[in-house]
Amino acid sequence: MEYIHSLAGESGGCFLCDYTAAPDKDTENLVLWRTDDFLVVLNRFPYTNGHLLVAPRSHKGDLSDFADAQLADLMQHTRQAKALLTDVVGAHGFNIGINFGRCAGAGLPDHLHVHVVPRWNGDTNFMAVLGGVRVIPDGLNQCYARLKAGAAKLGLPER
Repeated sequence: MEYIHSLAGESGGCFLCDYTAAPDKDTENLVLWRTDDFLVVLNRFPYTNGHLLVAPRSHKGDLSDFADAQLADLMQHTRQAKALLTDVVGAHGFNIGINFGRCAGAGLPDHLHVHVVPRWNGDTNFMAVLGGVRVIPDGLNQCYARLKAGAAKLGLPER
């Protein structure tokens, strides 16, 4: 329920637009880095530890809304996010994808973003099947601090 209630942010439900407009709250909003055109954010409601969102700062919902150069930048930031997670959390694999439309799982269907989800051998997360809950063995703030330090070590953009 916390996730559902969080969708109604100040900008009419788009937390990514809220984050874009508030660079002074990057730590509070778990923004790892931003550029003129993109944000990389630790997902507040992760599938697993280190679940990142790579998002353009512009509020557009479909691949056809972006120029080729912007799509290339999106993939470059996605590559950097994957490299960061490889370095910091030692993921064995990744799920990387975009959900288009609510029926496909998009919680924010009008603001395109890429999910970068680290995975480990044996992380089937049976608790979701048995108990309807997810087990996340690390706190968001602790994970954010480690990823922020890792981003600085890799020379990823600060702002």
